[in-house]
Formats: sequence, structure tokens, C-alpha cells
Amino acid sequence: MNQAFICDAVRTPFGRFGGALATMRADDLAALPLKALLARNPGLDPSRIDDVIFGCANQAGEDNRNVARMALLLAGLPESVPGSTINRLCGSSLDAIGVAARAIKSGETQLMIAGGVESMSARRL
Repeated sequence: MNQAFICDAVRTPFGRFGGALATMRADDLAALPLKALLARNPGLDPSRIDDVIFGCANQAGEDNRNVARMALLLAGLPESVPGSTINRLCGSSLDAIGVAARAIKSGETQLMIAGGVESMSARRL
């Protein structure tokens, strides 16, 4: 069985509820660390990325779409790179990372990006 490794990690800052990040859509927010990963790894050919998987529990309104796919396109990744979004409520991001690790370990894929995104300010509670 193959081994899976975390090669890089990046995140956006936490924001205050209703604060500076409150008006950002989830896909726009998720595109920021994707762009940062590409900038920090200039030797990476983005077309070699097998898949992008994000967890996002609260997809509603204008966020009611495949957030991972939209984020990777907004980040400038090639259209040939697929993306999928997982909803496991509070475990969405961790599940996305687990799915990516299992895909690599099984030999199904070699290079994946996994993580999560959420904007609670954008939700009407």
C-alpha cells in the first residue's frame, strides 16, 4: 500500500462573526489558500493534481453548488482538475482529508488537495 504525505498546508485567518470576511462567498474564501499553495510551490504542474476535495457543511443560497470545483477554477487551476465537496456537518473537512489520503494510499490517485471551508456569517441562523 502506498503512503500518503502532507506536503504543504495553508489556511485563511479566522474572522469575527459578521466581520471582514462575512461577505465572502465560500468558494472565493476557499480559492485564497489554493492560490497560495500554487504560489508557494512554483515547481508544481497544476495539471498533475488528480482531485480537489473540500468539506463544506452549510451550502445554501448562492453557496449551493460544488464549492471545491468553483474554488479551484477561481484559483486558476486547469479545468481538467476535478473537484468535489463533502458535507459531514462538523466533520466535513476531516472527512475530505481522509478521502484524499485513502485515494492516495489505494493507488487510485497520486496528488490531491483536501481541506475545508465555511462562512457562518453568510448563514441565516
